[in-house]
Amino acid sequence: MPPKGNQFRSNSFKDESKPRQGSVKGERERSIKPRLDLPSFDLQNGRLIKIVGLFFLILSIFFFIAFTAYLFTWQEDQSYVSHANGGWHNLFKTQQELIDNGVKDPIVDNWMGKLGALLSDQFIYQWFGVASYIFVGIFVIIGYRFLFKVRLLSLSKTLAYSLFCIIFFSVAIGFVHGMISDYPHFLEGEFGYWSNRLLDAQIGQAGTGCLLVFAGLTVLIIAYNIDFKLPERKTKGGLMPSAMSDGVIPEPVDLEDEIPSEPFEWQKGNRARFEPVVDKPADTELLQQNIINHKPVVAADPVEVESIVPHTASHNTVLQNNILHEPIILTPEPLINDREPAESEDQEEIPLTLEIEETRPQAELPIEQETPKTANELVEKFGAFDPKLDLSGYKYPPIDLLENYGSNKISVDAGELEANKNKIVETLNHYNIEIDKIKATIGPTVTLYEIIPAPGVRISKIKNLEDDIALSLAALGIRIIAPMPGKGTIGIEVPNQHPEMVSMRSVLNSEKFQNTTMDLPIALGKTISNEVFIADLAKMPHLLVAGATGQGKSVGINAILVSLLYKRHPAELKFVLVDPKKVELTLFRKIERHFLAKLPDEADAIITDTKKVINTLNSLCIEMDQRYDLLKDAQVRNLKEYNAKFVNRKLNPNDGHRFLPFIVLIVDEFADLMMTAGKEVETPIARLAQLARAIGIHLVIATQRPSVNIITGTIKANFPARLAFRVLSKIDSRTILDSGGADQLIGRGDMLLAMGSDLIRLQCAFVDTPEVELVSDFIGNQRGYSTAMLLPEYVGEGEASSSAKEYDPDDRDAMFEDAARLIVLHQQGSTSLIQRKLKLGYNRAGRIIDQLEAAGIVGPFEGSKAREVLYPDEYSLERYLEELQKPRD
Repeated sequence: MPPKGNQFRSNSFKDESKPRQGSVKGERERSIKPRLDLPSFDLQNGRLIKIVGLFFLILSIFFFIAFTAYLFTWQEDQSYVSHANGGWHNLFKTQQELIDNGVKDPIVDNWMGKLGALLSDQFIYQWFGVASYIFVGIFVIIGYRFLFKVRLLSLSKTLAYSLFCIIFFSVAIGFVHGMISDYPHFLEGEFGYWSNRLLDAQIGQAGTGCLLVFAGLTVLIIAYNIDFKLPERKTKGGLMPSAMSDGVIPEPVDLEDEIPSEPFEWQKGNRARFEPVVDKPADTELLQQNIINHKPVVAADPVEVESIVPHTASHNTVLQNNILHEPIILTPEPLINDREPAESEDQEEIPLTLEIEETRPQAELPIEQETPKTANELVEKFGAFDPKLDLSGYKYPPIDLLENYGSNKISVDAGELEANKNKIVETLNHYNIEIDKIKATIGPTVTLYEIIPAPGVRISKIKNLEDDIALSLAALGIRIIAPMPGKGTIGIEVPNQHPEMVSMRSVLNSEKFQNTTMDLPIALGKTISNEVFIADLAKMPHLLVAGATGQGKSVGINAILVSLLYKRHPAELKFVLVDPKKVELTLFRKIERHFLAKLPDEADAIITDTKKVINTLNSLCIEMDQRYDLLKDAQVRNLKEYNAKFVNRKLNPNDGHRFLPFIVLIVDEFADLMMTAGKEVETPIARLAQLARAIGIHLVIATQRPSVNIITGTIKANFPARLAFRVLSKIDSRTILDSGGADQLIGRGDMLLAMGSDLIRLQCAFVDTPEVELVSDFIGNQRGYSTAMLLPEYVGEGEASSSAKEYDPDDRDAMFEDAARLIVLHQQGSTSLIQRKLKLGYNRAGRIIDQLEAAGIVGPFEGSKAREVLYPDEYSLERYLEELQKPRD
């Protein structure tokens, strides 16, 4: 299979002016000029990588020769490299100019010429002394990796350990220089020299020595996890003194119990080297020696190391061979000794076998593995991450806070049922429609009569008799379902004369709600067959609610909120409440520190001002984009998979990852927002409805007026789940449900739920205002978070200009310059980028981005897009930052 990317063509000049004889295209192709295909020096085809690798290898050779020559010629070249005589300014000067500047010997003795002398003086004399040779090793590792595509050592660990070694050896040599000053000053460099002078003045020479010993041992512990154990004394027979004194012979040792949770401690910084971490009982000493001799062990079934890291000696491990690209499969034999140890009997070596899928010389198989602290090890040591731990004492609201309205028993007079049946049959007979069978299903407010018409009766004929049947029954809200989905019947819904109220307590206390495993269960009420109906808001994934005034719409929203409060912990769920009426959702203000989310610096978590609603919706769009970035980094597709990975400690919080709660946006009166804001509200709502389901942001939007100018086609297309209370016209019913029926409802919580092609009639569970207040008080009186969840800061166009006028250079953030360099380096003016890379909070990152805009480094806010970066490279930025510093000096 040919490699991807741009490749050299076989002929750089492709002569297309000579077609084959008899070709029809010949005459047209004669005018085409030869085309020159130049090689593309991009990162994909590897040419640039190879050039960089070759450069680093040559650079390492240059530095090594220059440094070595400097050790012999530094005194002769001191006049040339001295700062007093020009230093680096002498590089391009002639001999006469050097003599005029006071250079005694203008001819350089360094083997690598003037540049070698200046570089050596800079690195060795002025910086780190002979510790600068470590730079040669760094360049070799980088160059070898890029040129030959062979990984000697991890680059990140190499750079980290090299930086420590450079500093440590420079200071250590300077420390020795302080006691023995018989050798030149260049061995430790000016960094080591002045560092020792400073440490000597602060903690003395003895303190400096102790500090160096501590630093060296600390790095050895970090890198190799060395153990500090006193040698254990053994008697002649090999038993412990305590065992001998008690006269007890130790039992056989089971190695499966002795091996800790981390059987292999990988030697960081070393290629293909590992040592097992096993306690050393006396009777397993020979076995320990076998393993330390690196006889490989393992297993029949290969398992990828990246996904599963072994925790016990019986786990499987696959070590990938980078050269042959074939897995080496290693399998341990049982490490159990079930024989009694004897004093005179040597312990047998346990055979260790190596199985390779294809026979290759063992010398060609370098084993490479670097195992960081894995998620399974962290879970085993600390347990799974518990998002509820911050509020571990949180108590869910008890069911006793809710009232039990009614008897919860449906009692319909048998005479009423018989009378309704007779009237339906009589009305149909008037129009020569015969019925084979009729049955009734009694609900809390409506009774469903299912009829099976005689063969040959047209369904449309019965459907057209809806008003006639309503007249004969003298009932309000007759609804005919012809045919009923999934049944060979025609349904006629007739309201009961004495409807039964469905209490919220009876629904929440049902076994169906208590045992549900839904992510966001909402108890909407009871169906026409008197069954509790529970829906999952996370699967809907958004809900559009419509209904005329006084038909139960606000009660339905309260039922949704109370259902979620009874089922979810504050760490798992947050509400964004928008209440243009200013009175409907005020009862939930008491749970602000538990369940609500708001914009930074906002006093009230329940949004009533239209301008703040726009900012909140755009802030949710920013939160949505940030969450998708986190899902992309975690390589998952939805919120559930992401949180499962985070709980199992497979995601690092230092990389910006965090536990993501569900966010439910509830808008109580959407028509008022559309009338006052229009497109400013519709655009973010449409974005959230289209994209936000996968990252756990769900919308519940309610309106009294479901007209086409309020519920636009864009919004309607992204709300497959719609809940309709009674509306005033068939047009409104078709607007919200795409079908009639909502105008035939009887009100007082009677509603139709459309989910896909299903249309379900429900009686909404009733929860009164005092009940909502009791639930809010119970939650609000508990210990909560310090503040509501803060959404990402959103600054409108007008606010951005005013903040720019108030910019004060003296009040600039301490991380201003770091953030500016970060923004220019990535060419992305994003607040979330500053948060992740500099590990800052929402508010501080937002203030820094405002200061960067005021300073002219990034452009103005452009909605959900990243700001424009006004400086193309770091060089121009540094010059600008220097100019900003001048007025302050």
